[in-house]
Amino acid sequence: MVTTAATAGMNLDTFPKYLLLNAQRFGGRPAMRHKDYGIWQSWTWSEQLEEIRAFALGLQALGLSHGDKIAVVGANRPRLYWTFAAAQSLGAVPVPVYADAVAEEMAYVLNHAGVRFAVVQDQEQVDKIRSFSDRIQALKEIIYDEPRGLRDYDRTGLAAFTEIQDKGEALLAADPDLAERWERGVREASGDDISVMLYTSGTTGRSKGVMIQAASAVNAARDTAEFDRLSENDSVLAYLPLAWVGDHYLNFAQGYVSGLCMNCPESGETVAQDLREIGPTFYFAPPRIFEGLLTSVTIRMEDAGWLKRKLFDHFIGVAKRHGEAILEGRPVPLSGRISYALGRVLVYAPLRNVLGLSNIRVAYTAGEAIGQDLFSFFRSLGINLKQLYGQTEAFLYVTVQKDGEVRADTVGPAAPNVDIRISDTGEVLFRSPGQFAGYFMQDETTAETLTEDGYVKTGDAGFFDTDGQLKIIDRAKDVGKLTSGALFAPKYIENTLKFFPNIKEAVAFGHGRDFAAAFINIDLQAVGNWAERNNIAYASYQELAGHPRVYEMIARNVDETNLRLSKEPVMAGAQIKRFLVLHKELDADDGELTRTLKVRRAFVAERYAPLIEALYDGSTEKYVETEMTYEDGRKGVVRATVKIVDAKTYPVARQTAREAAE
Repeated sequence: MVTTAATAGMNLDTFPKYLLLNAQRFGGRPAMRHKDYGIWQSWTWSEQLEEIRAFALGLQALGLSHGDKIAVVGANRPRLYWTFAAAQSLGAVPVPVYADAVAEEMAYVLNHAGVRFAVVQDQEQVDKIRSFSDRIQALKEIIYDEPRGLRDYDRTGLAAFTEIQDKGEALLAADPDLAERWERGVREASGDDISVMLYTSGTTGRSKGVMIQAASAVNAARDTAEFDRLSENDSVLAYLPLAWVGDHYLNFAQGYVSGLCMNCPESGETVAQDLREIGPTFYFAPPRIFEGLLTSVTIRMEDAGWLKRKLFDHFIGVAKRHGEAILEGRPVPLSGRISYALGRVLVYAPLRNVLGLSNIRVAYTAGEAIGQDLFSFFRSLGINLKQLYGQTEAFLYVTVQKDGEVRADTVGPAAPNVDIRISDTGEVLFRSPGQFAGYFMQDETTAETLTEDGYVKTGDAGFFDTDGQLKIIDRAKDVGKLTSGALFAPKYIENTLKFFPNIKEAVAFGHGRDFAAAFINIDLQAVGNWAERNNIAYASYQELAGHPRVYEMIARNVDETNLRLSKEPVMAGAQIKRFLVLHKELDADDGELTRTLKVRRAFVAERYAPLIEALYDGSTEKYVETEMTYEDGRKGVVRATVKIVDAKTYPVARQTAREAAE
């Protein structure tokens, strides 16, 4: 146990310092839970301190020292999170890497960062790193969490996490003063040290190592934890990619400064079940997750009986009319409050329970724009869902919505202590407490990203609405115009399309063209369920995507999208005139998506150039051969004749035309 004297007068500018403080003030409260073999295991803050200290001393004995880089690769597991704090306690720099990255991609990051140690989850990650070990020049040791499959491996440069901890425990037993010296090192550490190096998702090219200083990270996390009143009584489910800034910030950083409990799911496949069991109070999910939740609800209700469907439709209608107003404390007629209260008992509360969102006090979404109807659906159920806008270079938060001032079409005003301005070209610029110290070994790129007075260029186009909330239009480089002069904002079109449960992904084209067109990926779960109920047989994604009735269904979705766009002040001129359903799902392993599942637009445009030209040359179909990567890393080729369909467009509404002219 850490004594009061050990933390008295300590400048709380690193996360290991908060570890010492939390072991003192919340010693017996849960800091971490992990579901393993179906059983939830817990560690208090005092126990977590002991686990981290033993591992840190073991790493120190192996040679990890101040400024060294240590990779962290795997799913959300306690030992991997402990690695962050253990490395930081020694002044070393953790470098989380996406667990699903292919071996070559992983090797690039590890070599570029100059990592000396890698702490990984399992055999898969060991194999990936060893297959490219000749390209990772500085790597000295791989440390693994799960031993399954590794018993007969060459032990040179390979050790179990428990072995390193045992080494640290042995050192503690042999030297009674070692624990105090380690704690003294933590207390005396500088907030100027690099706390973590996060690699960008690589939307526009090779990933860049974003260096975040310890004090900056702590200050940013403390500001937002206070903003949302996070405390030791809160809990989160840590299921997002370990290497993404959102996970490191929302779970690790905010967890340390507030003392909340972080819960790690058993696996990616059990997240939905684990969410229901934990019932977190703080929740974050990108729009894709909320789209998936709505899709699962839609499928469930389509399979339900007549009476349940009637009840659901009726009370969802009540929620749409009154739910958000009740959530925000606005006036609602008595009849509406009574209807909503009845709906809460019969529909909303059971539905929130099924989704695992019963205890949510604060929920956020970010990463992509979210459809207004989708956003309002969850808020109308009584879930305090808000939006934020963030970047790795800001250590996440740039804007954040306040309770009671939430709008679906904005991302909120500036986050606490963040300063935002819009450049002459419409680009969003910011300065923030968590602002990065630079890109690792890329001084020229760092200089290009900053203005002369120290603001970060986000690369996003946006503007402030009349109430001071920021609206993001699209990536600045992606906003263009049709030959008619109409504004073309592809992300806006894509997000409108993706509101439909049948559409998982969309990529719009049109800059410099006569009209807008789109690639569409169907949602295999939603469309597969529909196919099953309609006795449509299929053997693969490709076969289902090309089915005539699927095209008819997507055509209706595109038609509704165009009708919505025709009523939009700015976007009416960019309705979709032609579309196709892609013969394969866009995949991060094929370079079409980033590891955070954002479309790499330039890569997709280059890879599918023949299909784009077919959209614009009047073709009704196009034969293509596309290379794809299987889960085991093998390459294959998928061949298909892709159909291209014309879509109905609508006259621009009079009001829209007048507003556009203004």
